[in-house]
Amino acid sequence: MYRFLLTPRWWGINLFVVLAIPFCVFMGTWQLGRFEDRVQSHEQAEKAPDPSTRAAKPLDELLPVDKVTSGRPATATGTYADQFLVPGRTLDDRQGFYVLDLLRTDTGKALPVVRGWLPGSATDARVPAAPKGEVTVVGDLQASENTRSDGVNARGGLPSGQVGMISAATLVNLVPYDVYDAWVTLPEAEAGGAMKPVPAAAPEGSGLDLKAFQNLGYTGEWFVFAAFVLFMWFRLVRREAEAERDIALGLVPEEPGPGSQDAPEGPENTPEGPEDAAKGASEDPSSPDYDVASTPVR
Repeated sequence: MYRFLLTPRWWGINLFVVLAIPFCVFMGTWQLGRFEDRVQSHEQAEKAPDPSTRAAKPLDELLPVDKVTSGRPATATGTYADQFLVPGRTLDDRQGFYVLDLLRTDTGKALPVVRGWLPGSATDARVPAAPKGEVTVVGDLQASENTRSDGVNARGGLPSGQVGMISAATLVNLVPYDVYDAWVTLPEAEAGGAMKPVPAAAPEGSGLDLKAFQNLGYTGEWFVFAAFVLFMWFRLVRREAEAERDIALGLVPEEPGPGSQDAPEGPENTPEGPEDAAKGASEDPSSPDYDVASTPVR
């Protein structure tokens, strides 16, 4: 009954099923592993001590910024140079802006330093001036922002002296010197004045964010795809087997052959009898039996 599985058409179907199911299972397992990694990273971050409570280290020893060094106190010495405002930043459910100063170190590169946050609009705002001369700052280390970071304005079109993203790629186009691919936010003890300190953000990918639950959703989708392929294969096999069984039992009429079709309808050609032949000859002028008297006058 199942010999049809060995036909060329079914070989293609079987090959697709054999390849599709393991692929779907593999992708589902991989997505599940990604979700478990994010959960484990979140648990480790909760159990780990607060990075800001650790001893401060020189900036160069903590670069590049990763999940381990993010939030660690970093020290740097230099002089403040250019200042920028970062609008559209929320703190304690209030709209405001960051005050960002570039600290030129003895290496010639500049470290972006967020000195604090102020409420209101960044346009025509009065901002406390940065300290003069050489200073040493201690701030919580942060990775450069990207388009997925909270509060980032990637559309551009900001007034002069404002930036929408704290990143080396953005700042290096605005100043004539190199910029570190990191930044620090000063703690409350050094923010001073009317500015409020900006708390350090958790490193990207270290918590149960939306991406983690997206991985979990993708896991379910891939396993559903695998089950759907298997279900459809069984359904096709069952339908084909039932059709083969019905034919074997004579429950399905065979298709008529080409010779069994009805002839096309048309006028019947019946042979002429003697009377019809004589009648035709008497009406034909070219016939020797043509009877002029019997021909009606028109």
